[in-house]
Amino acid sequence: MSVSINKITVLGSGVMGHGIAQVSTMAGYTVTFRDIEQSFLDKAMEKIKWSLSKMVEKQKLSQADADKIFARITPIVDLKTALKDADLLIEAVPEDMNLKKKVYVEIDSNAEAKTLYASNTSTLPITDMAALTSRPDRFIGLHFFNPPQLMPLVEVIPGAKSNSGMVTMAMDFCKKVGKQPVLCKKDVPGFIVNRVFIPLVHEAVYCMERDGASMTQIDSAVKFRMSFPMGIFELADYTGLDVIHKATAEMHLRDKKVILPHPKIKQLFDEKNLGQKTGRGFYEYKGDKYERVNLTEQEAATYNPTSLLAVAANNAAWLLTNGVCDRAELEKALKLGMGLKKELFATVQEFGVQNVVKALQDLAAKHGQFYQPDPYLVNYRG
Repeated sequence: MSVSINKITVLGSGVMGHGIAQVSTMAGYTVTFRDIEQSFLDKAMEKIKWSLSKMVEKQKLSQADADKIFARITPIVDLKTALKDADLLIEAVPEDMNLKKKVYVEIDSNAEAKTLYASNTSTLPITDMAALTSRPDRFIGLHFFNPPQLMPLVEVIPGAKSNSGMVTMAMDFCKKVGKQPVLCKKDVPGFIVNRVFIPLVHEAVYCMERDGASMTQIDSAVKFRMSFPMGIFELADYTGLDVIHKATAEMHLRDKKVILPHPKIKQLFDEKNLGQKTGRGFYEYKGDKYERVNLTEQEAATYNPTSLLAVAANNAAWLLTNGVCDRAELEKALKLGMGLKKELFATVQEFGVQNVVKALQDLAAKHGQFYQPDPYLVNYRG
């Protein structure tokens, strides 16, 4: 299946939708942008205009190029018109399976025969979504990271029936829009990055309780000893506790063994303390400007994060054991998607593989099967 993609329809004008529309049109594609209300589209178009103006300001684009890019996006409310002549549909509606079901029924009755389908879900099963349509063989997951204009990673996830041509098309498309794709060979809960990141947020809360450590102690250790770009609580606040709560619920629903939910996440979500965007999450934030939490190497020295590293490594090992990706692709995904400054398994070697495995065995003895060390880690020789 060799296809040429020229015209793209992006469905949903939220943060992800307008970001995907922008990167697509910047790569030369013609984009039709669709949402259910004109006011949503107007707002999103304003954001795209603002983003392009920033690039002009920083001299990354000329004003003439920015105008051309903006002119290639057409906002449309009517679905049938929006899908006319589309080579590729990218769906970026909110992460709610019932809503997606409704959307795909509408898409399927209006899309042309040639249109390929892609979903920008971060956690929902691609195979289940594809099954809602008449073309599961021409359906794929394209998980862009937030914000799509800046984040280089896209996870490409085939469903059980996706044909190989769809994988080739998706990988090529990602490269053309200036992204670095990583192939997630199996449609597993959390795909690659969230399979490591989401359980880690819960584990950090358990560490605080079990070890009597403060948030800044744990975060300082995560940043300075585990080579993360920021602390795990800080990263959770930056990502948004609503995003983390929804991903948790979805992953846990798909497989109880992949995550050990701590009630604190749901509590923060229910209280609408969603992190940076609401002024409060794990930490409190004062102004509108993005604030960094004060983390220090001195405080990092007061907490040993081996059990946190062990959970991250164990989930990463699970992906390798189950053939979801190979080690190079895993490390690439964690570097680009989570901002790791050093390879995860290099950090494991620094801490000592035996120490990491022992930490998991001790946790498993006290807190159950979730912590059982993966065979990949047990047999790991570097």
